[in-house]
Amino acid sequence: MIRRTVKAVLVDLSGTLHVEDLLLPGAVEGIRRLKQHAVKLLYVTNTSKESKRSLLLRLNKIGFQVTADEVFSSLSAARQVVESRKLRPLSLLQKEALEDFEGICVDNPNAVLVGLAPQSFSYDRLNEAFRLLMNGCPLVAVHKARYYKRSDGLALGPGPFIEALEYASGVKADVIGKPEQSFFKAALNVLGVKAEETAMIGDDVRDDVLAAMNLGVMGILVKTGKYRDEDEELLPADSHCHVAETFSVAVDILESYMDTGGT
Repeated sequence: MIRRTVKAVLVDLSGTLHVEDLLLPGAVEGIRRLKQHAVKLLYVTNTSKESKRSLLLRLNKIGFQVTADEVFSSLSAARQVVESRKLRPLSLLQKEALEDFEGICVDNPNAVLVGLAPQSFSYDRLNEAFRLLMNGCPLVAVHKARYYKRSDGLALGPGPFIEALEYASGVKADVIGKPEQSFFKAALNVLGVKAEETAMIGDDVRDDVLAAMNLGVMGILVKTGKYRDEDEELLPADSHCHVAETFSVAVDILESYMDTGGT
């Protein structure tokens, strides 16, 4: 069996460390413990309802000490795609998230960009996007999550609305964020580490854990946020896959790999 030492940790945010403005038990202490070890840490998030600036303010307000270079978001990755492809998107994004696209030309749109945008998912707005797609414009999805956890319960993510646009127009979306392999590879490049030296902690069995494991990253599923009892049935019988009741317990698991090398 391959012997591992974890040198870097990718950590999901919403549902893993917090739910909106609610701090999950043990999350701050767990991060503090991780930072005591000689490991690299990167928060990887599909959050697309708010800008990175707003996200940092939220995280720091509820008790974390997070800097901009510690966060790798799907919004940041989407902006890179928009700029590199010279797109002028019709953006189905929340007003707060549009801050991350300041300076991007949106006149005479030649693409559709979709994130989690409850205020934009009206019939008229979706129909406007549909017509652009029918005229040959590409569809770019910040991410395609099926649902997420809010303080009042589970809520639809952007995935169902993106699927509707794909179904109606026949245009397949270019997905940027988790669970795309390119997203995780970019995160590993930011840290300068190999997949087999890295662990991923998240509450989404598909988009966090299995997606990272497909690259060779160790996966730890936490039973918080959007976690459902049946999620464990999707996990392989793999020594590099773990399930933890909370983020704090996930750190307990990781400490053996960081301190002794683990197996």
